Amino acid sequence: MSHRFLDLEEDDDPMLSVVNVIDVFLVLIAILLIIVASNPLNPFSEERVVVVTNPGEDNMTMTIKEGSELTRYESSDEIGEGQGVRAGVTYRLPDGSFVYVPE
Repeated sequence: MSHRFLDLEEDDDPMLSVVNVIDVFLVLIAILLIIVASNPLNPFSEERVVVVTNPGEDNMTMTIKEGSELTRYESSDEIGEGQGVRAGVTYRLPDGSFVYVPE
């Protein structure tokens, strides 16, 4: 009978449930770190990234990340104009590359 009493005492150990809760939190933290690392706008990445949301729509936005700096551009209803002149022609070759021919 004393052997069964010792087994029951081990099952009611509150430290076991605390250890299980800590394990669950460690798994959640690992999942969150993986999600942050796979995000293209990861704050720890030094790469240059451009994210375009709603391309071609009225509410299109572009977010450009260069190092730790974020720049956001939003589309407006205005049509862009410039003061430039034509400088050359660009051709796409069958292999997908581009060739620029200055005038």
